[in-house]
Amino acid sequence: MYGKCGGVQDACKVFEKMSERNSLSWNAMIGGYAKAGYCEETLRLYYRMLGEGILPDNFTFPLVLKVCGELPDLKEGRRIHHHIVRCRFESDVFVGTALIHMYIKCGSLEDARQVFDKMSQRNVVLWTAMIAGYAQSGGSEEALRLFQQMQIAGVMPDSVTVASVLPACAYLGALQQGKWIHSYIIRSGFESDVFVVTALIDMYAKCGSIIIARELFDKMTKRNVVSWNAMIAGYAQNGHAHDALDLFHEMQEAVVKSSSVTMISLLSACGQLGALEQGRWIHDYITRSGFESDISVQNSLVTMYGKCGNVDAARQNFEKIMEKDVVSWNAMIAAYAQNGCAEEALSLFDQMQFSLVKPDKTTMVNMLSACTQLGALQQGIWIHDYVIDRGLEMDVSVANSLVSMFAKCGSIEIACQIFDKMAKKDVVSWTAMIDIHAQRGQIYEVFMLFHQMQLEVHPNSVTLMSILSACAHVGSMQQGKPIHGYIIKTGFDLDSNLGSALIDMYSKSESLEGAHQVFDEMSRRDVVSWTAMIAGYAQNGHANEALMLFNQMQLVGMEPDTVTMVNVLLACTHLGALQHGKWLHNYTIRNGLESDVSVSNSLLAMYAKCGSIEIARHLFDRMVNRDVVSWNTIISGYGMHGHGEDALALFSQMQEMDVVPNSITFISVLSACSHAGLVSEGCHHFDCMYRVYCISPGLKHYACMVDLLGRAGLLVEAHSFIQKMPIQPDAGVWGALLGACRIHGNVDLGECIAKQLLEIESEDAGHYVLVSNIYAAAGRWDDVSRMRTLMKKRELKKTPGYSFIEVNHRTHAFVVGDRSHPQSVQIYALLENLARHMEVAGYVPDTKFVLHDVEEEIKEDLLYSHSEKLAIAFGLINTSPGTPIRITKNLRVCGDCHNATKFICKIVGRDIIVRDAYRFHHFTNGMCSCGDYW
Repeated sequence: MYGKCGGVQDACKVFEKMSERNSLSWNAMIGGYAKAGYCEETLRLYYRMLGEGILPDNFTFPLVLKVCGELPDLKEGRRIHHHIVRCRFESDVFVGTALIHMYIKCGSLEDARQVFDKMSQRNVVLWTAMIAGYAQSGGSEEALRLFQQMQIAGVMPDSVTVASVLPACAYLGALQQGKWIHSYIIRSGFESDVFVVTALIDMYAKCGSIIIARELFDKMTKRNVVSWNAMIAGYAQNGHAHDALDLFHEMQEAVVKSSSVTMISLLSACGQLGALEQGRWIHDYITRSGFESDISVQNSLVTMYGKCGNVDAARQNFEKIMEKDVVSWNAMIAAYAQNGCAEEALSLFDQMQFSLVKPDKTTMVNMLSACTQLGALQQGIWIHDYVIDRGLEMDVSVANSLVSMFAKCGSIEIACQIFDKMAKKDVVSWTAMIDIHAQRGQIYEVFMLFHQMQLEVHPNSVTLMSILSACAHVGSMQQGKPIHGYIIKTGFDLDSNLGSALIDMYSKSESLEGAHQVFDEMSRRDVVSWTAMIAGYAQNGHANEALMLFNQMQLVGMEPDTVTMVNVLLACTHLGALQHGKWLHNYTIRNGLESDVSVSNSLLAMYAKCGSIEIARHLFDRMVNRDVVSWNTIISGYGMHGHGEDALALFSQMQEMDVVPNSITFISVLSACSHAGLVSEGCHHFDCMYRVYCISPGLKHYACMVDLLGRAGLLVEAHSFIQKMPIQPDAGVWGALLGACRIHGNVDLGECIAKQLLEIESEDAGHYVLVSNIYAAAGRWDDVSRMRTLMKKRELKKTPGYSFIEVNHRTHAFVVGDRSHPQSVQIYALLENLARHMEVAGYVPDTKFVLHDVEEEIKEDLLYSHSEKLAIAFGLINTSPGTPIRITKNLRVCGDCHNATKFICKIVGRDIIVRDAYRFHHFTNGMCSCGDYW
């Protein structure tokens, strides 16, 4: 009685006064000590029992084995195992179960399995003990095999068994097996067991099926703190940090007392979100609730502050921990590594070694992360040697970090060697290796590894995202679509991350229909998925749809982030939608997004490409933080507007401010020289690329140089330049020279270049159109017909020319001869009126730009219906007098339209700004900013 009620000292006094003691009294006293946690006293009493000649029985052995497991003391456990064998209790189910539990807790799964295999009779408790042992010790695959063998042996799993095997499914990400066990639970009537349902919630959450996990949670009639913790942790682990915090508030409203585990999950959620204020609120709650003394909570606080970017607060909490364990040191090292303080992380590791705390595998993982950030290959090699010396190289997580570190430091070969030597690879190992090849666009290697991986482990959502990234990188829907099928077949939730990866793959494979279908099927959309769909439209030239989707996003109450704004601004840039772009600029200011350098750069590009180079420059001058992209954007903007001297002045200023130019900078500089006819300056900067900055010219740089020489009429020099190139010229290089042949009417050289170009890219319709235009300008209509026949035979279609104009935040598009617009009658009437005024002013239609063999009168009529003229007429009708008219053309502006626009702008007294596929034309008072050099 005293022993069971916790009065061990009273029980001991009674025990010592007994004149005669049998096995029952000894077991009662041993059980009292064991229950009270007096492990050493329990063992001493056991040996005293043996010394007095009392033989232990099948009640004694489980008691002392439990104590050995709690210590844990494997040596003592094995000694007692020998006593069991001598006493012939090894085949007893209760003793055998206790032996298995003891060996598992002492870390000897092999000994536990030997006991299990020797048992002639196995009941559900014994099977469950062995299954739980494997599940808890990382042997998840064996746990699932035993679960199947158990049923084959005719032993039906109970609620404890299924609750024990579900963590194995969770660890492996074995969703299908987890669903089969769920079906068994329903058939067996265990779905009302709170522990079983909690294990199911945990399994679904860890397999990425957070929606099913929440459905189970909502159906629970009874919930304990463990159930709430499982659901909160599930949200945190799946990146749904907001939901985790919301559920905690529900937990409080339900008057469920939280635990330290709850706090750890909440701090993890705050860390994921970078939600510092919410993290501080949780910290205050922890202090008020008395959880601050728990070292696991203290360590989680350090981790949370580190992930929220407050390294000082992380260090303050680290210093408050009186007895720091290895987790404390690891949390602080990780906080430094995550916040770019890699050198501080390395320094703290040195301090850790001077303390009495021994670094573990997590320490090595954090240290390798610090080396990766610094690109510190030599220090990474030193850590690798340290890992080998400490015998940690066989640990999967350490090996994974080594693979990642060497790959990101550029030593791909060593990364592959470490991967190949790994005795055991988990899902992270395979995913890391797949990601390495995905980032390099090596699609064959990615799929080869994916097939090999499935022979050993189940891919998770991160694996699939890496594979989809590889497919997107090469624009391969052919390989991406089967992965979509795999996702559906294996039951993965189409959550935000996986859904967004599919949208990105379809978008970059130019299948917007497939992308939108995925978007529509997503049960839950967050800012990432909305942004992915907007980006898909924007990047594929469907700017109107991108802007419409952005409006829908706001109507459903979804707040855009910086990435969203970058893509919406890209859509405005494509359309030349300045009014919409200005509204977005105001939106970024109101929502505090303008300070983000990527948003500022996108605003720069939008203003520059929408014809407002002055506003772009004003914005650039106000930027507090400029990166190389900022300089490249403004230099490119000036170049597009034909302000070559200003672009070069900015390039000089960039150098004076010690901003190191990159290869994109030189493309912007050379392009600016080309548009402005600055041949000698362009040649000088091309020469400086390698000589001064050690940047080897790429194909785009060579194409810019050919364009520079070609536009200036130096066609022979341009051709010679190509022939002397140290690398094989591509279609871009030859296309630049062919375009120059068209400008200068050099048919003979154009024919020669066309042969080279069509050999390289025979499926590009634009090349045939350009050659056809050269023939048409020379009046060689038979050759024009031949090129059109060739295009038809090869099923190639010319890209139609569109002209866009934005009026009252709505973009209108026109094509040649367009009469579909509601205001067509007014548009054509105005053009007829303008034609009469233009003829009086001296305008003569240039019919060589009509690429059809028809009568001159018909040619003149065709010229008046070009899309540029239709858009200008629409603008004159629908905008206020004196305001500029802004037109965007998707192709090069026609020479006759260029000439006509000079007359129109003078007649109507309006500035007209036209952006074509290559540059800007500012028409003012009968003149164009390009000076007819285009």
